[in-house]
Amino acid sequence: METTNKPLEKLHIFSFKGVQMRTFHLTWMAFFLCFFGWFGLAPLMTVVKTDLGLTKGQIGNIIIASVAATVVARIAIGKLCDTWGPRKTYAALMGICSIPVMTVGLVHSYEGFLLFRLAIGVIGASFVITQYHTSVMFDKKIVGTANAVAGGWGNLGGGITNMVMPLVFAGFVSMGYLPESAWRIAMVIPGVLLFVFAFVYYRFTKDTPAGNFEDLEITNPKAVKTKGTLKLAMKDPRTWALFLAYGACFGIEITFDNVAALYFFENFETSLATAGILAGTFGFMNIFARAVGGIVADKVGNKYGMIGKGKLLALLLACEGIGIALFAQSGSIVAAVVTMLCFAMFLKMANGVTYAIVPFINQKAIGSVSGIVGAGGNVGAVLAGFLFKSSDITYSEAFMYIGVAIACIAAVVALINFDKTRSVVTEGTLEPVEA
Repeated sequence: METTNKPLEKLHIFSFKGVQMRTFHLTWMAFFLCFFGWFGLAPLMTVVKTDLGLTKGQIGNIIIASVAATVVARIAIGKLCDTWGPRKTYAALMGICSIPVMTVGLVHSYEGFLLFRLAIGVIGASFVITQYHTSVMFDKKIVGTANAVAGGWGNLGGGITNMVMPLVFAGFVSMGYLPESAWRIAMVIPGVLLFVFAFVYYRFTKDTPAGNFEDLEITNPKAVKTKGTLKLAMKDPRTWALFLAYGACFGIEITFDNVAALYFFENFETSLATAGILAGTFGFMNIFARAVGGIVADKVGNKYGMIGKGKLLALLLACEGIGIALFAQSGSIVAAVVTMLCFAMFLKMANGVTYAIVPFINQKAIGSVSGIVGAGGNVGAVLAGFLFKSSDITYSEAFMYIGVAIACIAAVVALINFDKTRSVVTEGTLEPVEA
């Protein structure tokens, strides 16, 4: 593969050659670790619940806290990507957020745990940087696929953590630690990994194929135009349509990551390890499902333009909503797993299609658009969290309401015209074509 200082037109998936592919691999790895730290506690909540004496309402508040802080953080991080650059932003985010991940085991009260869960939730903003970094490293012909693969492989951390953390916990128990100590020590591992990787990311990536922001500003002061990017993003109705769409797909994904193990454990009386494996299967589908969404979106976009991408997104959301409603009605664990895998496929493909559209909204404000849309995912998770918190609504009923809400959002997305003149991108540049 020939190295170049321009966005790549092909995704050389097994190559680390060149700053583009090196950044691609390091950014999905960083997001993977961030997801691991973010949801490392989720499969251990049955143990934490017993240790801290948590009620259903308190667990609901904890679920909301784990995603609430990310709403504001994603918007702020998106703006930082536009102004400070993704390299510095990612390194700082991982380094700072590694601290609450490593030290959450110091708390011994519901209030303290809630605050730490809120702090850890900030690391969810890492997704915005991953999508920004791949957007500037790849050409418009392949950017949807690149974004989807990087995002999907990073999201895989949510599935792996559901499988691995119970094993890590069990390992410490086998070493003689009591359960109430083992979960606390287990969280040190993802925290340390995040801290180390912050230095790796800073050292081996660049902001753009042509160099870091500060270097570009020195050689060409007009190369990086970032003033007013948040305002540009907020003025475009397509940004808010994608905000809703991402709340309906990724928002439900991280909600499910939070409650799946507990749902299987309590509703179908599985063991903690089995519940973790079943919940992990949902997240593990990110290894291919989100990428499939990005690949299909690029093909549809090349043939039918942005209108085609918009209709594809609406269709996937509608199928996701129906699948979740069927999952809510599952009377056996077999039916629950089958319907879970079906709606997971549509959900994760919708994730990929959403961020195959994002880079084309306004290339002058990629970070801000990514941040707002990403925040939409967490707004969806927060709203869903209130359903799971309620003592008057069962988890099954909550999933049914979510399915209906997603179907309504699909109808809204279907009515939006994503094909506007300013969405057209000129070849090999970060500048938009003005309407």
